[in-house]
Amino acid sequence: MAVKDRDRDRFSTATRLRLFGEQTAARVYRSQTKRQARRSRLTGRAALLALVLCSLIVALAYPMRQYVSQRAEIADLQRQQEQARERVEQLRDTKARWQDDAYAEQQIRRRLHYVMPGETGYVVIDTGAAKQARADLQGAHRPWYANVWDGVDKSDASDQ
Repeated sequence: MAVKDRDRDRFSTATRLRLFGEQTAARVYRSQTKRQARRSRLTGRAALLALVLCSLIVALAYPMRQYVSQRAEIADLQRQQEQARERVEQLRDTKARWQDDAYAEQQIRRRLHYVMPGETGYVVIDTGAAKQARADLQGAHRPWYANVWDGVDKSDASDQ
């Protein structure tokens, strides 16, 4: 009869519930130890340190961007200043050349086609330029208003 009581005790609801509770407790205990092992990697101090570092990065990002852009602007202004200095030097050289009477006379003769008294002046006409000017007369065979509109289109295109 002892075997029957043991079998009956093994299949009883109370015994089954007790075994089920023990198994569940063992699973919960195992899962808690796994969670604790995972949590130990990131402590509260590490999270606080990460938060502080992120805050510093965010706080310093805008001033650093401003600093870099201002440095670039300063470099650009220095480059412009150097170009202006070079231009001033070129203008001073040109002014000094124009102070020389020989240079001024040379430029007047070349640009304005002046000649000294007793000299004979002449102008050489480039034959290639004359042919090009004749080729530009293609508008002579068109109505006058077509030429006007072409002139308007050309001037409009030059504005752009």
